[in-house]
Amino acid sequence: MATVEMLMPKMGESIIEGTILTWLKNEGDIIEQDESVLEVATDKVDTEVPATHGGVLKKILAKEGDVIAVGAPIAIIETEGEESTESPQAKKEEPGKSEKEELIAAAPAQTATLVSPETSDSEEGDDRFYSPLVLSIAKEESISKAELSQIPGTGKEGRVTKNDMFSYLKNRKQASQASTAASTSSPSSAPRVEISISGQDEIIEMDRMRKMISQRMVDSRRISAHVTSFVEADVTNIVLWRNKVKDAYKKKEGEPLTFTPFFIEAVAKAIKDFPMINISVDGDKIIKRKDINIGMAVALPSGNLIVPVIRNADQLNLSGLSKKINDLANRARVNKLSPDELSGGTYTVSNVGSFGNVMGTPIIMQPQVAILAVGAIQKKPAVVETPTGDVIAIRHKMFLSHSYDHRVVDGSLGGMFVKRVADYLEAFDLNKDL
Repeated sequence: MATVEMLMPKMGESIIEGTILTWLKNEGDIIEQDESVLEVATDKVDTEVPATHGGVLKKILAKEGDVIAVGAPIAIIETEGEESTESPQAKKEEPGKSEKEELIAAAPAQTATLVSPETSDSEEGDDRFYSPLVLSIAKEESISKAELSQIPGTGKEGRVTKNDMFSYLKNRKQASQASTAASTSSPSSAPRVEISISGQDEIIEMDRMRKMISQRMVDSRRISAHVTSFVEADVTNIVLWRNKVKDAYKKKEGEPLTFTPFFIEAVAKAIKDFPMINISVDGDKIIKRKDINIGMAVALPSGNLIVPVIRNADQLNLSGLSKKINDLANRARVNKLSPDELSGGTYTVSNVGSFGNVMGTPIIMQPQVAILAVGAIQKKPAVVETPTGDVIAIRHKMFLSHSYDHRVVDGSLGGMFVKRVADYLEAFDLNKDL
């Protein structure tokens, strides 16, 4: 009999670790190759992990709740064949070592940790794990690696947490007035407000996703200087054309034609006209994105929101966008998205109109610099210019709310961009082929 190690798989280009949620199999169970054996949570999505080999689940190395680095062993599977303790992934990666050198998985079985290349002990003599958020705060506040290594950590195994960073910044004598204001303005570092609770009140614990959403929204408001511009668009042509073709489209494609593809198409066109909306900020540098990857906010049955990404949205036609949007939205609602489908977005669209809202002030998805909220489409009386004079007619109108990061997007660019989106929506061709 042979034994092989099952490793924590790489579940996305930006994923460096995952939390063991639930083991679906017990020690001693017979498992098939590619059969789901556990559920893992990352900072983007919860997903099932299949077995790399068929055989007997001999030993579980990572307990539920453990945070495990990508590439670290999580179980031992007993298989038929020659004795081996090396996983197929490790054998495959050994010759090139390209990924293996990036991931350091030498850690105890139940508490595997990842040493970031930026904080490896070979450089600074500091082998503590630092989360991407902590490293981002350190970079933003110009904290050197040597200084970071001196900050006391209150997290598991002495890890430095976000609260540790904010406490340190608050008391650092050399911090500038701006840095001090940023750190003390965060709810995480502010004194906790005491809340009185009566016997009739219900206390609800936030689930894991709600905690992540809460933290990311607070972080985004802290990082970006939010400004919102509004434009009203006449989408009568789109409404009339969709009403004309939606039955034939559903019969042909087997799925509905919603308004979302029209919005995504217009946004993709406007981004090509104004590429400086398609950027990210890295300290005092601007990263101009080549690909146009548009995220779309999807409401889940739990009430939480998730943002799958339509990659290269500018290269899809209306039908292609519709298929992609329906597929991502349907799989998002049943928790079937992969981590890669939730990462890499360069701009985001949120359809608040689906909840009957006419406009909103959306919060930017970091590290993007802008987000568009599309409101409900409403019939309104409007003045329409005709060859024989102005008339009052019933038109289908909606508001576009464009929030952008005023650090790098000025009002002129932010305003012109959302106006261009409205122009594309209004110019939709009524004679377009399905």
